[in-house]
Amino acid sequence: MTSEHTSEQAAQSLAAAVREATERLTEAGVPSPRVDAELLADHLLGVGLGRLRAMMLGDAPAPAGYAELVAERATRIPLQHITGVAHFRYLQLAVGPGVFIPRPETESVVQLVIDRLQALERAGVVRPKVVDLGTGSGAIAGSIAHEVPEAEVYAVEFSEFAHAWAAKNLRPLGVTLLLGDLRNAMPEQNGTFDVVVSNPPYIPAEAIPNEPEVALHDPPEALYGGGADGMELPTAAAASAARLLVPGGYFVMEHAEVQAGWISAMLKRTGLWTDVTTHFDLNGKERATSAVLAFQPAE
Repeated sequence: MTSEHTSEQAAQSLAAAVREATERLTEAGVPSPRVDAELLADHLLGVGLGRLRAMMLGDAPAPAGYAELVAERATRIPLQHITGVAHFRYLQLAVGPGVFIPRPETESVVQLVIDRLQALERAGVVRPKVVDLGTGSGAIAGSIAHEVPEAEVYAVEFSEFAHAWAAKNLRPLGVTLLLGDLRNAMPEQNGTFDVVVSNPPYIPAEAIPNEPEVALHDPPEALYGGGADGMELPTAAAASAARLLVPGGYFVMEHAEVQAGWISAMLKRTGLWTDVTTHFDLNGKERATSAVLAFQPAE
C-alpha cells in the first residue's frame, strides 16, 4: 500500500468509510452488512453504537485498520472471530476458531430454563442444580449463572478447544465446567439435577449449511449430530437428562425446526417423560422441546 493511499484512507470520514464498507459487505453476501460495518468500526473505536452513529453525523475520521477488518469480513470470516466477542443475552463472551458461535435464537431456550428456576424458587427450592450438556462457548450455562445467581450451575463440553473458550467465559461466573462427553457425563451425580439443558449438535450428515460463516468456520463437531438424520447426539442428550434429573426434573433441548415432531415423539416413546412441549423462538420457529421426568430409567 502506498503512503499516498494510506493518507487518503486516513482522511476518509467515518460516515463515508461505513457507507463503503456496507456496500462491500453487501456485494460479498454478508447477511447484515450495515450492522456488521458499524460493529467493526465500533470494535476499533469502542464508543458504543449510539455514540458511533452520532459521530457519523459529523466529520469524525475513520479509524486506522478499518478497511482491513472489512476486507476480512467480506471473505465471510465470522464477525465474532474478527472482534473476538459474541453478545448473548447480558453477556459478552470470548469466542474464536474452535468454538460454536452462540445464536440469538438460543436466548429463548435460556429463558425457558430461567422461568423454570424461578418457579422452583417460588416452590421453596433453595439452591437448584442445573447442567448444560455440550456448553460450547458457555453461553447457556453462563447466562443462567449470571441471571439466577442462587443456582448451582454445571457445564459439560467434549471439545478441548471449545472447553478452553468456555473456561475463559465461565470462570468469573462460578460455573463448574467439566471436560467430558454428554453421553456419559457425571454418572456420580445421577438423579441430583433439577434442570438439564442442552443445545447439542443436530445437523444431519449430508446437510451442509449454506452460510460460509457456519460451513467453514463453526467446528464440525458442534454442528453434526451423528447419523443420517443428525439425531444421535440429541437422543443421547435426552438419555443423559433422564439419568441426571431428579423425578419431576425439567429437561429442555434446542433443535432444528424440522426435528420438533421427531424429538417430541422420541421423548414420549420412552415412557419416562410427561408434559412434552414444543416451544417457538422469536421468529415463530419450533426451536426447543421441554419435558418433565416422570421417573428415572432403570439402571
